[in-house]
Amino acid sequence: MVALSFMSWVRVDLMGFLFGDILAVTPFDIAVIWGGGLFVLLILVIFWQSLFAATVNLELAQAEGMKPEQANIIFMMLMAAVIAISMKIVGVLLITSMLIFPAAIARRFASGPEQMALIAAIVGIIAVFGGLYGSLQWDTPAGPSIVVAASAFFILTVIPTASFQIFKNSRLERPETK
Repeated sequence: MVALSFMSWVRVDLMGFLFGDILAVTPFDIAVIWGGGLFVLLILVIFWQSLFAATVNLELAQAEGMKPEQANIIFMMLMAAVIAISMKIVGVLLITSMLIFPAAIARRFASGPEQMALIAAIVGIIAVFGGLYGSLQWDTPAGPSIVVAASAFFILTVIPTASFQIFKNSRLERPETK
């Protein structure tokens, strides 16, 4: 940022950089987002087994002949690509929540890693549409509205499942009366 301040011909929208602006996305940006997203998805499909094995158990992945160090580097590169692709839409500060909320929601309902990835993707799409709808209705910034929608979705899924878990545990711990 300091170097950019010396370049008078370069203008940086700091608020757009920090919080994103999905409404300022150009057709070229959309092409880059689609291309980058498809590339990340392709790499995920190709390296899914080694990425999963290296994430779950490093020693087991090595014992099975996989290269967990290579998988970790691929994982970091994919995360960097997703963050770079997402910066224009939700901004640097909000990317973390858009990575965490869909996965946290999916974890409550998924029975395996593949199902969790699919549910997280669907939840992310729902959060984007919900946030854009809220942004349009209440004239709020789009990026933060998307994160608020994801947060609300998380809260709406946590309360019923937590309540059910408490109810189930209380019934299991109650001694039988004779």
